[in-house]
Amino acid sequence: MLADLAATSAALAATRSRLAKRALLVELLRRTAPAEVPVVARYLAGELRQRRTGLGWRSLAALPAPAAEPTLEVLAVDAAFERMAQLAGPGSAAARSALAAELFAAATAPEQQLLRGLVTGELRQGSLDALLLDAVAEAAGVPADAVRRAAMLTGSTETVAAAALAAGTPDRALAALGAFTLTVGRPVRPMLAAAAPDVATAVGGFGGRPVVVDAKLDGIRIQVHRDGSDVRVFTRSLDDITARVPEIVAVALALPVRSVVLDGEALALDAAGRPRPFQETAARSATSDAGLAAGTALSPFFFDVLHLDGRDLMTAPLVERLAALDAVAGGHVVERVHAVDDAAAQAAFTRWVAAGQEGVIVKDAGAPYEAGRRGGAWVKVKPRHTLDLVVLAVERGSGRRVGLLSNIHLGARDAAGGGFVMLGKTFKGMTDEMLAWQTQRFGELATDDDGWTVRLRPEQVVEVAFDGVQRSSRYPGGLALRFARVLRYRDDKSAAEADTIESVRALAG
Repeated sequence: MLADLAATSAALAATRSRLAKRALLVELLRRTAPAEVPVVARYLAGELRQRRTGLGWRSLAALPAPAAEPTLEVLAVDAAFERMAQLAGPGSAAARSALAAELFAAATAPEQQLLRGLVTGELRQGSLDALLLDAVAEAAGVPADAVRRAAMLTGSTETVAAAALAAGTPDRALAALGAFTLTVGRPVRPMLAAAAPDVATAVGGFGGRPVVVDAKLDGIRIQVHRDGSDVRVFTRSLDDITARVPEIVAVALALPVRSVVLDGEALALDAAGRPRPFQETAARSATSDAGLAAGTALSPFFFDVLHLDGRDLMTAPLVERLAALDAVAGGHVVERVHAVDDAAAQAAFTRWVAAGQEGVIVKDAGAPYEAGRRGGAWVKVKPRHTLDLVVLAVERGSGRRVGLLSNIHLGARDAAGGGFVMLGKTFKGMTDEMLAWQTQRFGELATDDDGWTVRLRPEQVVEVAFDGVQRSSRYPGGLALRFARVLRYRDDKSAAEADTIESVRALAG
């Protein structure tokens, strides 16, 4: 029942111990019916199975009174969200609201909290994917490495969990997991990069081993699979966008290969070959609109190859994979240097950032491709931007942050027109001490409270770091910060000293 899942989620949020979290996950997985495992696994990871439901913060602002007794089943809840996701056209908003009201009215208070967190993406229970995979391994009685390998090659925790837990015995579970292999046409989880504050730190972390330094492009991650004349293009989140990107399909079909799996980035370029604003790339990849496609072509650039003409290359050293990549991808390879020291890497970083790229990724030249892992073999370095902004409002927390004021609304000072211009929200970077402090502080500044969002007198300045500025129709100023995170609160600055919207526009170019 959903009540069992909600209780486990609340218990996960209440503990920081990884061992305790894993024990909770194992206990729940062992008593979950096989048919429910895919849904339960996704919910434990903090996500709905539906990419979009049409629900948001506003639609959940006023929930019906919770049910007194639990009656909801996991599969029925998943089916309800699927019905909402399928609604479209005139009357769909009203129908979706009616379905949501019916679902939440049938949920108890703990179940409502779980469902709200799943819909909004703020289910702070700390059961990260890696921990969930370990729990699947323990529940099935198999080595964790076998589960992780299968998950990397399928790109799906729930598929692997269902296979392992439905097998019945450890031997059968191992056999089921071993059946998952690299298959051209089925995406694998992309290898991820750790972060370093500067190039010297990144290069120094490899202890003198040879490194390759790639330009970090400001595009979208793509994984391109070709098997003969069949091409599939997947995103970082493993969504199939093949139909939206015919220009990338054409590039893949032109390569001198029979079968290949390529990892790379796609981005829109201007006439001078510089990256266009990221949101143009994102908008282009999210639509099949012929007009937009004609005006904003995406160019693919590849930095790795996982399979080539019948040979799997994931376990081969990076330098070997790059030699294979260069032989087939020609002018569609990400620019790179083989750095002998951090001075050469720094020179590449400076040059590429000046050309409009995001930074660099420093890679161990001898490392294999570790799908789905954020290990130490790849390390990204980006220039850090910071701004001093004013907190305009704050939202009540959920999960581990229930009872605290968490997600802050960020505003830049409007020197010309007066007032402040909102640039987005963030809850990233906040320590427990910071959360406790801001809950008290913002209570003192509150001017209005609708039960979820607390409006504030614009007095508190906060220093935030962010990766860039993009155009956005969501906010009045037409701009939004990318990946904003809190560095510190600035009690030494008044709101009149905060950065201006004009400064932010200058950063946006």
